[in-house]
Amino acid sequence: MSRRVRALPSLLAGAPRWVLVLTGLVTTTLGAALALRPLSSLTLLGVYIGVSCITSGAGDLIARRGAPPVRTLLTATAWILAGLAVLVWLGRSLQLLGPSVGLLLLLTGLSGLLRVRRGARGERVLAAVLGLSEIAFGLLALLWPDVTLLVVAFLFGVRTAGFGLSLLWRAATAGPADRPDGSSTVGARTSDRSRHVGRPGLRWAGAAAVLVVAISCLVLSVHLRHGAPVLDAFYDAPEDVPATPGQLLRTAPYEGDLPPGLSAQRILYTTTADDGVPALASAVLAVPATSTGRPVPLIAWAHGTVGVARACAPSLGPDAISTEGMPAMDSLARNGWGMVATDYTGQGTEGDFPYLIGQGEARSVLDAVRAAHQVDDVDLAPQTVVWGHSQGGHAALWAGQLAPTYAPDLDVLGTAALSAASDPLALAEVVTSHPGALGASLGISFVLTAYSRTYPDVSLDDATPAARALVREAAARCTSEPGTLVTVLTGVAVSRDVPILAGDPSAGAIGRRLRQNVATGPWTAPLFLAHGTTDEVIPARLQDAYVAGLCSAGHPLRYTRYPDRSHMGVLEPDSPLNADLEQWTLDRFAGAPQQDDCP
Repeated sequence: MSRRVRALPSLLAGAPRWVLVLTGLVTTTLGAALALRPLSSLTLLGVYIGVSCITSGAGDLIARRGAPPVRTLLTATAWILAGLAVLVWLGRSLQLLGPSVGLLLLLTGLSGLLRVRRGARGERVLAAVLGLSEIAFGLLALLWPDVTLLVVAFLFGVRTAGFGLSLLWRAATAGPADRPDGSSTVGARTSDRSRHVGRPGLRWAGAAAVLVVAISCLVLSVHLRHGAPVLDAFYDAPEDVPATPGQLLRTAPYEGDLPPGLSAQRILYTTTADDGVPALASAVLAVPATSTGRPVPLIAWAHGTVGVARACAPSLGPDAISTEGMPAMDSLARNGWGMVATDYTGQGTEGDFPYLIGQGEARSVLDAVRAAHQVDDVDLAPQTVVWGHSQGGHAALWAGQLAPTYAPDLDVLGTAALSAASDPLALAEVVTSHPGALGASLGISFVLTAYSRTYPDVSLDDATPAARALVREAAARCTSEPGTLVTVLTGVAVSRDVPILAGDPSAGAIGRRLRQNVATGPWTAPLFLAHGTTDEVIPARLQDAYVAGLCSAGHPLRYTRYPDRSHMGVLEPDSPLNADLEQWTLDRFAGAPQQDDCP
């Protein structure tokens, strides 16, 4: 696009010094605003792009005085209409701005390639290089809509500031013999010649650098796009789905990694969504590979945050039940325990994923236990203990709370919530007060996406316009995908300029829904909460406050804090939590009483 806008430089070619200074100051300030605060200047960016397109078309018409060729007339008209479209769309849907810029870059690049048939060989090669660069950047804009506005605003800002500085330099180096009309004598002509010295070399160097950057970004983009899980037919709903929750529908082998001494299979089963509607969920069931000669007690595992997209189901990957990121895994085979690890609804299967939505999470956990008891050739004991970490800790709290009423047929002996997102409202307030923290934008995006799909009074419009593309892209990616790093870094950049949420998370519909999803009990079975004192995701003070509230309400529990352990550090092999969790679980299966850590 920059190669086509000739009108302004042409008009300024013979301008007086004061015009150069004024125009240089304005364009430098405009460029700096776009480059340094790109998303807080979105309106400015939209106006700039729209005006640039209109100027580009007008520049073509000015350059072709008289009767321009039909192709030139059509191209110029298209640029003017595109500019008007951007200006009109700007007030309605800012998320259209990024794709619009991507399409404009593609059209500009293709137009540049069409011109390689004219002019000297060097000019043709240069046009081809710039055209390919613009095509590459256009593809990037369409592939990464959450970063498009950020990058485009920065690039436009740098280009504009550079143009403004060049005008200021021209004004500062103009010869003393300038005439009032802005033309000059011999000194100015000498200055003109000096300005042209080395210009071809600079143009070539700049074009080569732009092409290298564009192609490098495109190759990196393709690499980052790899790694997304792929669904298979196992997760498809059968034609006849029973309405009763906890019914086993099918099984299939599980090919992922497992702790030593276990064998596993995937299961598909019925459950209930948060709104009470029948739903499907999937899980992995692992049991000792060698029979213990007695029924196998079962651990129900609730996994932590992996995303909210359907393809993020842990059972699709190698670590649904693994020593990586899960506690006390070597205790399963050693003690003859089995484990069923749900994906929840909406991951693997169709449906809405209940991220930090307690009813939906808990029902998926409890119905996975029911379905596991129906698997052929597996002899499970009736006793179950629930474990969960992070988001899964929230799910575990709700599963223990709902078990007596939703699944009274299950014998749930205890609930262990590790590094739990126990108070979503308090966590949201902390995250929004520190929006620049790594991963904060992901958490906000996941909650807003899940809540907007589940609750009619929450909408993606609760995000600021500049952040909506980020929220949509975050909701489509899994934390295990390399491309999620782009979303995380973009979220940090976005948060520097504008908040993700348009309002206070503790107020309005979002606040009510977050408060509704705080587990408050009662728990009829023992409750164990564990937390690292240096948890960087869920500050330990939030868990302290949550535990204090439960104790004040008369809920007995065990609460252990692990010094110098981070959010994932509590799960590492050398963490004392592993031994504590194993012994606590042994006590639950043995029917031993639990200590009460409340004052």
